[in-house]
Amino acid sequence: MNKTKNEVKATDTDKSRIPGPCIMVIFGATGDLTKRKLIPALYDLYAQKMLPEKFKILGVTRGELSDKDFRQRMKDAHDEFSNGKENADQWDTFSEQLHCGPIDYDSRDSFENLKKTLQKIEDDYTIPGNHLFYLAIPPSAYLSVVQQLGAVGLNKPVNGDWTRIIIEKPIGYDLESAKELNYKVGEVFAEDQVYRIDHFLGKETVQNLLAFRFANGIFEPIWNRHYIDHVQITAGETVGVEGRGGYYERSGALRDMIQNHLLQVFAHTAMEAPVRFDADAFRDEKVKVFESVKPISREEVDTVVVRAQYTRGKMNGKEVPGYKEEEGVDKNSLTETYAALKLHINNWRWAGVPFYLRTGKRLPKRVSEVILVFKRIPHQIFQSDTGMGDGEIDANLLALRLQPDEGISLRFGAKVPGQGMKIKPVTMKFDYESTFNTKLADAYERLILDAMLGDAALFARYDGVEESWRILMPVLEAWQNAPVKELPIYEAGSWGPVEAEELMRRDGCWWRECL
Repeated sequence: MNKTKNEVKATDTDKSRIPGPCIMVIFGATGDLTKRKLIPALYDLYAQKMLPEKFKILGVTRGELSDKDFRQRMKDAHDEFSNGKENADQWDTFSEQLHCGPIDYDSRDSFENLKKTLQKIEDDYTIPGNHLFYLAIPPSAYLSVVQQLGAVGLNKPVNGDWTRIIIEKPIGYDLESAKELNYKVGEVFAEDQVYRIDHFLGKETVQNLLAFRFANGIFEPIWNRHYIDHVQITAGETVGVEGRGGYYERSGALRDMIQNHLLQVFAHTAMEAPVRFDADAFRDEKVKVFESVKPISREEVDTVVVRAQYTRGKMNGKEVPGYKEEEGVDKNSLTETYAALKLHINNWRWAGVPFYLRTGKRLPKRVSEVILVFKRIPHQIFQSDTGMGDGEIDANLLALRLQPDEGISLRFGAKVPGQGMKIKPVTMKFDYESTFNTKLADAYERLILDAMLGDAALFARYDGVEESWRILMPVLEAWQNAPVKELPIYEAGSWGPVEAEELMRRDGCWWRECL
């Protein structure tokens, strides 16, 4: 098959982004994140020849594991979780880059040994002292690892080399703990060394949201309160807690999805154009969005925020258990598996435009999308052919689908063929797969590569993390200080509780599936 013009351009651009020689150290080398995401992403980068020739991966784990056993485990994981099977010869050469060693997060001697191991790899393979540390470990162990790295001097680059650290979400449990973590990490690593990862920001479609806005003169002029009635941001999951009941009991939907993923997408949707596309300018504009969000008073929490919990229901014709029936979940749990809230931005662009964010487990579809609903025409002169009965013509709607079926669609009114002037909504659609004829890269591929290149634009900065927590703290405090006996419920396989529908209807709006 001949490559399209678009494919060739994308490939040429990518080749200019090959990083210099380095060693990537993965803490939590046998954990779920490493097996499901990191190793498949690194292998795909290797297969695309996007990694430097001199590159090693050192996996460290609490148990003893030989290089041979580690490589076999990673191959088994790749076979299970990767989108495609690896080329046997190519995997063999890739696996030669994998090494493994033991670690004790609380032992200074263990980190001294890690330092010696890195030095030996550098000497044996003539690799400069460029180090990328990845914390694929529980948040409770973050500070131990950070402080031990500092204690043995692995936080400080030498001889012009670089040292960086990637920290996974969650960054804190609330505003206070996020500030504490940022402060203590900042005592060991400079801010420009710290890469707080949110895989949502590595998705091609989230990045394309920026390109769509700022590279097209047709849309940016109408991306404001004069033309947009409201914005909906959805992250729906069909799965339940998947055996992670213990973790989910401590987090809930608001902390697990909205505080990081959805608020990041919200900022991308609402931000002003940066003066240049570099990390500081880009993240400055995102922080300005967070700072401009109208604070939610504790008194209005019940009117602008909805939480609920799924009960037993049917998914794809199969009955599934309710949340309280899941393994590791308290039978009297008040943890929300669904959350929706309304936010307002107090600035010139968005004053008066509500943003509705929602996420939930056990919804009918796995979907992440941004919906911009435009204001209706001021004077109706045509008849609607939607069968709604009220004569209203549907509002124009722009949908940016982040996953799956990635693409963009625009709904507008068109005349129905035949006599008369009846208007019916039609959709014009773009999708990545048919247009570019290529598989979208996994988010971790982009983000790992960016970290190696020192490009922090798609990573969260400390102030952005803290500001996103600030937005939600009145909600979390209200829930804590005024506990309820039961949460609203929704049946697994439905789009959520009736309370979420009422949240929109009070403003004369409807969620996407009802539009």
